[in-house]
Amino acid sequence: MNDNDVPLSDLPELNAIKQAALSYVTDAFAEAELDGLGADCMAQAALFAAFQELVATYGEEAVAEFAAGLPDKIRTGAFSMAVALKH
Repeated sequence: MNDNDVPLSDLPELNAIKQAALSYVTDAFAEAELDGLGADCMAQAALFAAFQELVATYGEEAVAEFAAGLPDKIRTGAFSMAVALKH
């Protein structure tokens, strides 16, 4: 379901696409903040929208398997800002 088993350095085009997508999401967060929405509210809405899209694309079982791996990634810092910028 994902490309996490392949180093991004091996997929420079995919890395550029992911960086562009992240830029769009970051811009949306900044715009929402200017409108008075809290980052936590935006994060929850973004997660909901992301999981909706993933389920529509890959199906519930594949997304459930992907989501099952999230606690370990969170605990090991995969989503911390310094590390996230490398992905």
